[in-house]
Amino acid sequence: MPRCSVTRRVHFNAAHRLHNPKQSDEWNRRTYGKCNNPNFHGHNYEMDVTVTGEVSGETGYVMDLDELKRITERVVLSRLDHANLNVDVPWFRDVIPSVENIAVVCWRELRAALPAELALRLRLWETPRNYVEYEGH
Repeated sequence: MPRCSVTRRVHFNAAHRLHNPKQSDEWNRRTYGKCNNPNFHGHNYEMDVTVTGEVSGETGYVMDLDELKRITERVVLSRLDHANLNVDVPWFRDVIPSVENIAVVCWRELRAALPAELALRLRLWETPRNYVEYEGH
């Protein structure tokens, strides 16, 4: 059977602060700049969730995109949307919520919820000009 990739784009808003408590305040200000604001700052994230697998002869799908939407909403968006990542989300209790780390954590959570035969890739847009891709390496 042929293999294809299908993608669902989702959106969430979240606040965060980039700060390493093991480093000095000066180091944090120098390293993270305005992203180190003690009062946090926010982003309108866009995340492309891509699954790759064989096209089913029965359905013609790699995966039903409505099902991918439901899984993504339940596993990721319900926890991140309109949250302060540093304060509200246990995933980031001991992890700096950089866009790289957000992508890795989202990938890990989605990977556990998706069929094992599907490959998973995330593209997380922090701004219209900046994104991170993660495939589980």
